[in-house]
Amino acid sequence: MFGSIAFMVNKKMCVTVGHDRLMCRIDPELHDAALQRPGARTVKMKGRAYKGFVYVSGESLKSKSDLDYWLKLARAFNKRAKSSGQRTRRDPRTSL
Repeated sequence: MFGSIAFMVNKKMCVTVGHDRLMCRIDPELHDAALQRPGARTVKMKGRAYKGFVYVSGESLKSKSDLDYWLKLARAFNKRAKSSGQRTRRDPRTSL
């Protein structure tokens, strides 16, 4: 999903790591303030902006404190975030 490796916490997507960027799932109430940080931008797919999902450029994650800031935001929201639910896979040999 999102062309990245996803890290799940409590069965919910928390952070993804892709080519030269991090994506964090954060509290939508903090979204606009988070965009003020260098290298942060709203996740957009198919023309839709996803409030609470922020891309952070790898260039802006040069220090441990920069990375820690984003990971703490994502982990704090994870406690309240809704799970997208479990998807079950069907066995293609038994389904018609």
